[in-house]
Amino acid sequence: MTRSISLCLFFFLFISWIPKLITSYPLSTKSRWIVDEKGQRVKLACVNWPAHLQPAVAEGLNKQPLDSISKKIVSMGFNCVRLTWPLDLMTNDTLARNVTVKQSFERLNLLDDVLGIQTHNPKILNLPIFNAFQEVVSNLGQNGVMVILDNHLTTPGWCCSDNDLDAFFEYPNFDPVIWTKGLSKMASLFRNVTNVVGMSLRNEPRGTRDYPNLWFKYMPKGGEAVHAASPEVLVILSGIDYDTNLSFLRDRFFNVSFTDKLVFEQHWYSFSDGRDSWVKHNSNDFCAKIIEKVTHNGGFLIGRGFPLFLTEFGANLRSGDVSGNRYMNCLVAWAAENDLDWAVWALTGDYYLRTGQKHMVETFGVLAPNWKDVANSTYLQKLSGIQLPVRGPGLQSKKLLFHPTTGLCVTSNLSNNSPTLRLEQCRKAEPSTFNPSEGILWSNKMCVEAPDAVGQKVKLGAGTKCSKLGQTSATHMHLSFKTNNGSLICLDVDELDNSIVANPCKCLTMDASCDPASQWFKVL
Repeated sequence: MTRSISLCLFFFLFISWIPKLITSYPLSTKSRWIVDEKGQRVKLACVNWPAHLQPAVAEGLNKQPLDSISKKIVSMGFNCVRLTWPLDLMTNDTLARNVTVKQSFERLNLLDDVLGIQTHNPKILNLPIFNAFQEVVSNLGQNGVMVILDNHLTTPGWCCSDNDLDAFFEYPNFDPVIWTKGLSKMASLFRNVTNVVGMSLRNEPRGTRDYPNLWFKYMPKGGEAVHAASPEVLVILSGIDYDTNLSFLRDRFFNVSFTDKLVFEQHWYSFSDGRDSWVKHNSNDFCAKIIEKVTHNGGFLIGRGFPLFLTEFGANLRSGDVSGNRYMNCLVAWAAENDLDWAVWALTGDYYLRTGQKHMVETFGVLAPNWKDVANSTYLQKLSGIQLPVRGPGLQSKKLLFHPTTGLCVTSNLSNNSPTLRLEQCRKAEPSTFNPSEGILWSNKMCVEAPDAVGQKVKLGAGTKCSKLGQTSATHMHLSFKTNNGSLICLDVDELDNSIVANPCKCLTMDASCDPASQWFKVL
């Protein structure tokens, strides 16, 4: 992914994308949707903010003031933070209450970070670790940002691998009784904090005992403990296999007392599909295949009336990650089509200490290592297309034609005598309607007219000038039509001005070296 627009232009674009901050707490569920106290749809567009590593302090407080980071989160269009925490923060009083932020960093020999926090966040330096955690939650609330508290692991550190001692229930460092007590305590302490809208019970259960029976034995108990301690929060349950698999709920379910608070979460990364698989296969066929798998493993819950929260996904923003780019185009299309709630990994510019390395840069982080600048503006523009809700209670359905690779939507340019189509921010786009059975794309009561030649801009017509479009390729995201000479061409995007043009259809064969993303359009 490249920095295709300047940061100044980026922030101009994104100021208008800041979602309306909700104030009607608490949240609950209504069928597959998360809604506020008035029953209106609330879409969680979150970013993960790690606070579970060895210092047990939210990352980045050595680089920028807490309030500046919170405001940056809002300016980038996020309305929510998934804030991670280690179980020891609740079950190890020595860590939570008797160790200050300064002491935590000093014992890890992170003396430069002590100076950084003294400079940017002196208020928290001598606070106990848990109180510093509370300050982060409080400041996010002051900036209108919702918080999901995510129990990431047991002992502070990096996560995750199969041989972790806390990988699954009944592992040496994962005592379900202690875990349940820790969840209950955390829920109690934040019970009256209105911007804490949910609690995620455990990140990425995994390992050789990664089977459903233990999940069914303990996960509902953890959920009930949270609900009893804080009845207003959403209770968010992860699956197995690093939270990529909830398929065991297809034929077996469980009863809990908080049915209007129950949310399921799922993770999806490019490496979830096999290392380098996205560059070894044709993207059209592979995207369709993986979406089918993700739907089988968790997406089916939407159809059964449960909210599905995509709480981790992301790609390398600081190098030419071909596999990650292709996967992200597919994921964003799927997330947009299903209008999912989500949390991208991660906010992090760099870490205080990760796996023994000081100030390791987070290549998936949306912020640069200075915790001030955006790492990749093109990536945030892509996410902008799924930040605002399209459907749900209280919303008037708006049919859009979405372009996943840019995060923009198709709209018509009616300022000239021959109206053409172009990409625009989705909130500004005029509704479009595409009926696959008829193959007619309408925009502002006009229809797409096929150009006379390849490379020309796509215009709007009416009546007999309507061109019939087909959904070509396994993804159904290529919209194609035939020219007068019978050749097949597809809607495409001119990168120079974001106008919609007609070009030969890309990557319809099994060629794995070809990237079709510019020609992918998703009907929402």
